[in-house]
Amino acid sequence: MKILNLNRSLDPLGGGPIEGVRQMVPHLAALGVSSTLASLDPPDAPWLRNHSPPDCGLGPVHGLYGYRRGLPSRIRALAQGHDAVIVHGVWQYHAFATWRALHGTGIPYFVYPHGMLDPWFKHTYPLKHLKKWAYWPWGEYRVLRDARAVLFTCEQERLLARQSFWLYRARERVVGYGTSSPPGEADAQRRLFLEAHPHLQGKRLLLFLSRLHPKKGVDLLIEAFAGVAASDPRLHLVIAGPDQMGWQADLQRYAAQLGIADRLTWPGMLSGDLKWGAFRSAELFCLPSHQENFGIVVAEAMGCGLPVAIAHPVNISSEVEKAGAGLVHSDTIAGTTAALGQWLAMPAAEQARMGERGAQLFRDRFDFASVARNLLPVLESARHVS
Repeated sequence: MKILNLNRSLDPLGGGPIEGVRQMVPHLAALGVSSTLASLDPPDAPWLRNHSPPDCGLGPVHGLYGYRRGLPSRIRALAQGHDAVIVHGVWQYHAFATWRALHGTGIPYFVYPHGMLDPWFKHTYPLKHLKKWAYWPWGEYRVLRDARAVLFTCEQERLLARQSFWLYRARERVVGYGTSSPPGEADAQRRLFLEAHPHLQGKRLLLFLSRLHPKKGVDLLIEAFAGVAASDPRLHLVIAGPDQMGWQADLQRYAAQLGIADRLTWPGMLSGDLKWGAFRSAELFCLPSHQENFGIVVAEAMGCGLPVAIAHPVNISSEVEKAGAGLVHSDTIAGTTAALGQWLAMPAAEQARMGERGAQLFRDRFDFASVARNLLPVLESARHVS
């Protein structure tokens, strides 16, 4: 079976969904599914190189929407050599262009919204939502309506997707999502990270690892950390991730005003063994997001046996809470502070058990090997529908 994955971009700075697409490919390959990754990036984009087979760039395109004249015909020609197409994300031209390309051809396509139908966006950006309403009936509504299935990462995402627009029709399937098992040797990765940041030796590290974006709640975490930092001088907060909005300077000034600037480290975007070393070196992973479709970094943390403290709007929070794999709190300063205080008051043995339960939850639900096994019969069903 051959699958074409179509994305707006494959730039790794785009975060979890792009990383997830790449990590899914080898697990599907182990089940006999070959994958092509295509995007609206220019063909010479540096992140499209050094992959086997090479990723396909269908750009360049115009504007944030990603319009390109003739794109549907290019998608149709590319899809001809595949059994099905998976569209990753909505609200940009690659999704509508796929509908235009494949509608009436008999080539099935699936849509992974990756949280882009969450009503949080409606409440947070009402003017943008009005613009989306003008576009919805003739655009994304048709994309979802005519998809062979709309694929959701978890049950919470599926339920929330129904709340953004009253005109909504889709064949819904919850197939899961996740990441690959952590690679490499834990002690070596830990040493590598601490050698890169020697001032963190002997510290009790709390880790935030994600994009520096207001929806991620990192400002809440900084203030919450300020509320508990005095309880132990060894406590230190690592805030790792790309600063795509130029927000880091404001956050650093905020930390200075709170008197904790010297208790924070900002290593930027981490990848490879340095990223895994950060997970291995921390005692708690923190993500107080106001909206998070899945949170691949949460799954990565649990895969390393690292307990997590996450906000309720992280859509897998109910699974984490039910499994006792972490602390789940409100996406407020008070809620985040209370979670950190609860962690610091927890006996070491219970902290260790929480990490073990997280590792088990990862193996059961969020390892891409199991996710691929869930996705395969959904994709194969397209072969049997005329």
